[in-house]
Amino acid sequence: MRTFGVITRLAAALVLGAPAIAAGLYLLAAPAMAQSSVIRDIAVSGNRRVDAQTVRTYLKFNVGDAFDAGKVDQSIRALFSTGLFADVSISRTSSGVAVSVRENPVVNQVAFEGNSEVEKATLEGEVQLKPRSVYTRSKVQADVQRILDIYRRQGRFAAKVEPKLIELQDGRVNVVFEINEGGTTKVKSISFVGNRAFNDGQLRDIITTSQSGLFDFLKGTNIYDPDRLSLDRELLRQYYLKNGYADVRVVSANAELDRDGSGFFITFVVEEGPLFKFGAVNIESKLGGVNIPALQGEVLTQAGALFDLSALDKTTEKLTLAVSEQGVAFARVRPQTTRDPSGQAINITYLIDEGPKVYIERINVSGNQRTQDYVIRREFRLAEGDAYNPLMVERAKKRLQSLGFFKTVDVKRRQGGAQDRVVLDVDLIEQSTGELSFGAGYSTAEGVIGDISLTERNLLGKGQFVRLRLAGSAERVQIDLSFTEPRFLDRNIAAGFDIFHKGTTKSATQPFATMKTGGSLRLGFPLAENFWLSTSYTLSYDVIKDVDFNNASRAIVEAANLNGGKTITSSTGLGLTYDARNHPNTPTRGFFLTAGVDLAGLGGDVNYVRTNAEARGYYPVTEKITFVTRAAAGHIMGWGGDDVRLLDLFQKGGETVRGFGQSGYGPRDTVVQTAAATFNPDGTPLAAAQYGYGSGSALGGTTYWTTTAELRFPIPLIPDELGISGAVFADAGSLFGAGATAKVFNNQCGLATPNGQTGVCLADNASIRASVGASLLWNSPLGPLRLDIAKALKKEVEDKTQLVRFGASTKF
Repeated sequence: MRTFGVITRLAAALVLGAPAIAAGLYLLAAPAMAQSSVIRDIAVSGNRRVDAQTVRTYLKFNVGDAFDAGKVDQSIRALFSTGLFADVSISRTSSGVAVSVRENPVVNQVAFEGNSEVEKATLEGEVQLKPRSVYTRSKVQADVQRILDIYRRQGRFAAKVEPKLIELQDGRVNVVFEINEGGTTKVKSISFVGNRAFNDGQLRDIITTSQSGLFDFLKGTNIYDPDRLSLDRELLRQYYLKNGYADVRVVSANAELDRDGSGFFITFVVEEGPLFKFGAVNIESKLGGVNIPALQGEVLTQAGALFDLSALDKTTEKLTLAVSEQGVAFARVRPQTTRDPSGQAINITYLIDEGPKVYIERINVSGNQRTQDYVIRREFRLAEGDAYNPLMVERAKKRLQSLGFFKTVDVKRRQGGAQDRVVLDVDLIEQSTGELSFGAGYSTAEGVIGDISLTERNLLGKGQFVRLRLAGSAERVQIDLSFTEPRFLDRNIAAGFDIFHKGTTKSATQPFATMKTGGSLRLGFPLAENFWLSTSYTLSYDVIKDVDFNNASRAIVEAANLNGGKTITSSTGLGLTYDARNHPNTPTRGFFLTAGVDLAGLGGDVNYVRTNAEARGYYPVTEKITFVTRAAAGHIMGWGGDDVRLLDLFQKGGETVRGFGQSGYGPRDTVVQTAAATFNPDGTPLAAAQYGYGSGSALGGTTYWTTTAELRFPIPLIPDELGISGAVFADAGSLFGAGATAKVFNNQCGLATPNGQTGVCLADNASIRASVGASLLWNSPLGPLRLDIAKALKKEVEDKTQLVRFGASTKF
């Protein structure tokens, strides 16, 4: 028992003394543990190009620091982020830390295989990997995506890119991008949902994307481009807002790729809303010194007219400028609208109040690699030091977009050097402005026709327009070179010149050939909204040659003999145009007016005054049926004792009154040739072949008029996306007044022929020609085409008729 008690007391003492013993042992071991956790050395291995000390600079710990697992992890991430290393490991050693790295190889060469549609230089400029750069997996993956983006911008969404690595000595590699370009992914169809006011064909004319079809080689807009699709949404919205639909919403623009990846189906969903008109329009001002009556002439939004957001925006801009010209600084014009749901009208009040007093410190332009700075800056009606006006800046942005030089335009505002100063940053992405187009077709008037043109809309980055065009057929060849400076002398004046050459050969209606070579200078500028004034001067050298004396009338022979058939024409022209149509190609509402006068004789061999006028009207009968009217007239007269030359007379036919051939009606030589010879008044024989009596040649007239009434409609069972529609029409017109030609023939009228018959010398009267018919219209990739089938109801015996006419559409 005593022994057990001793053992018990000893055990209790050990238990009670354990914490003290443990504490003593920890105090003895603490210096040794602290000494082992301090980093005494950092060893770097595996590096060949990168210096060890460079590796150490990226570490988050140093010699003498305590070992910290968190800092080790940060160091590994920092070394990886340099892009220099393919692998990094950090481990603890007895003396400190060991850093082991495996360097990324250096690129020796970058190659591309399989690229035929995209040039090597384009791909090299896009990828990040370059010779002597460090290869990383992230870089090569990014380059693959960049290459795919290039192909997608060209419509090749099926393209595939596979990078291959060829290892060389000394840590170098060759990178090869193996490219499978795939086929072009085109737009197979464009459809619209919810459109009632405008059919699918009209809306396709508004957007920039086009459908794939038989004439894909003529255009490049049938390739799917997401950026272009975003632009198309805005174009559709703006078009509806311009034509009275104030509540329009383009809900979506979806592009679905078909299963084989060969094409996209694009669908625009539109909510049109009701049609609105402008109600009451007023101007109010909260500022003193504003002359409101003087501002009324700047208002483009007229009560009763269809709502037009563009007219509202332009009025706001014009009023802002007009108020500033009255000396009222920092004025702001805000259009306030109230709706009249019952009358479907929008009342407008232009409120003039004071805007923030902020000045423009600087305008920075970037992204214009080709377009000159001044071309961009002139679209701003503001300059450094002017009062800042957000409306004017937004209008400048829209003007830049409408130039068509830039894919995107972004104008950002940021704080300037002072509280009342702002800096405008204009960021641009340019797009191609050159275009090569060509086409071929058939016309019943000329047979096979062809056309090729080269156009540049931003010549040398100066915003200038130039076009070289060659067109022709078996009977005609024409070459034109046109140049236009849209902002002549930095004003809103379009100036330019044209150089032309046109030659025609002999034909069934023209027993001679002609040549016309010359040039013209022109100026044009807007007088008001939609109202344009143009002036021109033209100098041309005209020749009649290769006369078929067996079939030419005496007037033609005399014209060919006058001055050897060669004349110089010097003329000046003045024209006025007013265009208020709702669509540039297929209008359904509005009207178009044009009138012009040409005066020849200020120099040259020819003296005449020529006037032309034309009016067109478009009236919607239903949502898809349009009634079209057209009236045109012209007159030419000599002056200074001169008569009008044969070549200057008007020639009219099926282009004005369908159902008639080319030069099919009007004054005509109708002498009936019944013998081999006729006789002069003195009885001497005159060979018929010398003057060709009985040729039936069209001579032309000094006066014409023409009218048209046409009803256009969709054709049942033909999908709208084909762009085909129908029409029925009635035409009427007349051409008369052969002028000097009549004198030539009247001197020979009534001559006896050997068999005693008398020929009729000249058919020239003002009788009405009229026709009715039906048309098939096609808005083709080559331009508007139409097939007309017409029956002449009123005609003269000598007229030339034509049942079917096919060719370019008459744009009315």
